[in-house]
Amino acid sequence: MTESGNELVQLCLNGNAAAQKRLYDLFAANMNGVCYRYARNGEDARDILQEGFIKVFTRLKSFKGDGPLEAWIRRIMVNTALDFIKARNKHLFEDEGKIDVKNHATNPEVMNKLQSEDLVNCISKLPDGFKAVFNLYAIEGYSHKEVSEQLNITESTSRSQYNRARTKLEQIIQQRFKVKEYERV
Repeated sequence: MTESGNELVQLCLNGNAAAQKRLYDLFAANMNGVCYRYARNGEDARDILQEGFIKVFTRLKSFKGDGPLEAWIRRIMVNTALDFIKARNKHLFEDEGKIDVKNHATNPEVMNKLQSEDLVNCISKLPDGFKAVFNLYAIEGYSHKEVSEQLNITESTSRSQYNRARTKLEQIIQQRFKVKEYERV
């Protein structure tokens, strides 16, 4: 039986264990991907996912149903990931000022050969602060104002961290591509 998001939420709120499992099964894979983008590794991603679903189930009564359930869950997962990063890194942006922000242009040939899983892997190599800003702005679609509010930084810091993250990401992609080409020879 398939139910709408609102019906599934109501079943979960009524203590229906099968509905709670359906909700988890329905969203866990996508939300794990969200968590992984913010995490350093798979173990951290699983910890964020678990903590995020605990929050989902404890806050389910606050779901108003005026938007998609998946979007509501995604916001909880992103906020949980940001809390995780902030708790681990008291000085989130301090070490990231040393990135050379010259105009780097990634070779278009490299970009054409890049697979989505390669890009996710490369993003995971970014320092945590860069990764948080990059994910929030470029992937989640937040504005720099919203990013600044989420991370408790200024809008100009969000912009500069995003530009530095892009530069660092380009460097990581270039380095990874060279290694792959070397391995193929």
